[in-house]
Amino acid sequence: MIVPVLLASCNKYLNQSPVNTTTGAAVFSNMDSIKQALAKVYGAYALTSSTGTGNSDIAGIDPGTSDFLRLFWYLEEFPTDETLCAWNSNDGVPDLDNMSWSSSNTNILGLYARSIYQITVANSFLKQTENLSSSLSGANIQTVNYYRAEARFLRAYQYWVLMNEVGNPPFITENSAIGGVAPKQIKRVDLFNYVVSELQAIDTSLMAPRTNEYGRADQAADWALLARVYLNANVYNSSANTKYYDSAIIYSTKVINAGYSLMTNYSHLFMADNNLNNPEEILSVNYDGNYTQNYGGTTFIVNSCIKSDGSQSAAYGVPGSSGWAGTRARATFPQLWGTDYTKSNDGRAKLLSGSTYDIPDEYTFTEGIQTLKFSNMNSDGTLPDNASSYCSTDFPLFRLAEQYLIYAEAVLRGGAGGDANTALSYINKLRERAYGNTSGDITAGQLTLPFILDERGRELYIECFRRTDLIRFGEFTTSTYVWPWKGGVAGGRSVDDKYNLYPIPSNDITANPNLTQNSGY
Repeated sequence: MIVPVLLASCNKYLNQSPVNTTTGAAVFSNMDSIKQALAKVYGAYALTSSTGTGNSDIAGIDPGTSDFLRLFWYLEEFPTDETLCAWNSNDGVPDLDNMSWSSSNTNILGLYARSIYQITVANSFLKQTENLSSSLSGANIQTVNYYRAEARFLRAYQYWVLMNEVGNPPFITENSAIGGVAPKQIKRVDLFNYVVSELQAIDTSLMAPRTNEYGRADQAADWALLARVYLNANVYNSSANTKYYDSAIIYSTKVINAGYSLMTNYSHLFMADNNLNNPEEILSVNYDGNYTQNYGGTTFIVNSCIKSDGSQSAAYGVPGSSGWAGTRARATFPQLWGTDYTKSNDGRAKLLSGSTYDIPDEYTFTEGIQTLKFSNMNSDGTLPDNASSYCSTDFPLFRLAEQYLIYAEAVLRGGAGGDANTALSYINKLRERAYGNTSGDITAGQLTLPFILDERGRELYIECFRRTDLIRFGEFTTSTYVWPWKGGVAGGRSVDDKYNLYPIPSNDITANPNLTQNSGY
């Protein structure tokens, strides 16, 4: 497994390379140091700073909140039915809960800046490695080419995040001028085309599926992201048509046929030893209590879902003395398993806890249903190293189950090249794992788009999908589906469609004259 370490801080503009205390020639003088430089690109996903816990590469945000996954989770989960946060004093959180954010929201700024930082680190690596072939042997040239393709994948992933969340970000590559030049803005549709073209360009340059080190991108990760981007093409590109569903089928099929299989026990996907013998995971953000110490990532996810009285701490290996009593589901979400989720035989519902559905007070944690999906325990009931302080559970960025769901949805949306019976079989594979037998299987007539949205909720909850899914199905801002405290009222309401996009942070609008704010902000 590649060990994550980080470059130093980033500067104001995307087109400025990260500061490094050693020269490029020294860092890229041998294969070991080149690999360590690649580790810094990966490390930016799991760490908040190059100088340890309590520090951040991102200015203007609490270091504990500035981890990529925590910020991405905030923006994908807090405004949805899957989560309501009880932290009324946390900067910007209530506005995410109530879908009332503005361009000054600290958490939007945090994710925006974190994604730009990670793009900057990838650009730096690509710039430093572009002319190394003359000093390397044939085998090492091939290895560096793999590294460069991985850096391009990680950069494309972060551009997808920006495209998905804010739509029209600043844009820079390793070939852009550096210095005090403000980067140009890219339109969402053009960024869609760029991300697709980058992922297609590096396809054959990445290592084959399941042949790379754990935690490093390969061809299957590339195909998985392409399938996800194509599934959402009608959101990113207003002129999109069913041809993109054809492509979603093509790339999800490539992943499905690449040798992955479902983890037998669903809950083991989200435990501290999920890095071992995991046939389903395609790519993860890796966390380790000894080496990736911060209060974001899965340390945040596990702690925030747990009661603060200590009663659940031992069962979930909670880092610290007790949970943080933050996040729980709104009443409509557990009802995906029926009016009483406790009567469902679906194992995914058994990871919920509580009997109080209604949330009269947003800031009373004991109101609402807990989503106890992630754990810091090993699957054999033991604790990982250093469990007293930080979580060691890896977070799945891509896993096989999502590809089954993409295939089925793309078929239902009219994509060519797929098969309805195959789509049904993929969905029933997920349900047979969840139920332990065929009792939860559905028929062809039950496989509809509304069913797919609900099944994605049941399978992928609190994995950073829900906001994107609700937008794709036209249910995020509209009155088609309301949930408690949607729009800041107890019964829920529709909100302005501007909330389908987050704003570009106001301080970047002020700093960069090339940027135009998203409509409505």
